[in-house]
Amino acid sequence: MMNVDMDAIDAKNQAELEEKTRLINQVLELQHTLEDLLARVDAVKKENLKLKSENQVLGQHIENRMSTSRVFQTTDTKSKRK
Repeated sequence: MMNVDMDAIDAKNQAELEEKTRLINQVLELQHTLEDLLARVDAVKKENLKLKSENQVLGQHIENRMSTSRVFQTTDTKSKRK
């Protein structure tokens, strides 16, 4: 009777140990996934800031070009008619 009880306890302990090991591995995998996602978010933030800066420079350049171009200058129709 003692042998049967000990075998049952060992089997239960083995099953619990396997479940704990499986859960630990799953948690570790999720942690690695989270780390990868955080790294990706940081990279996207940096790229976004870079693109915003480039857009500001391009916008300024376009404004400067438009202000110096005769095509975009306002015309004074009264002075041309005289």
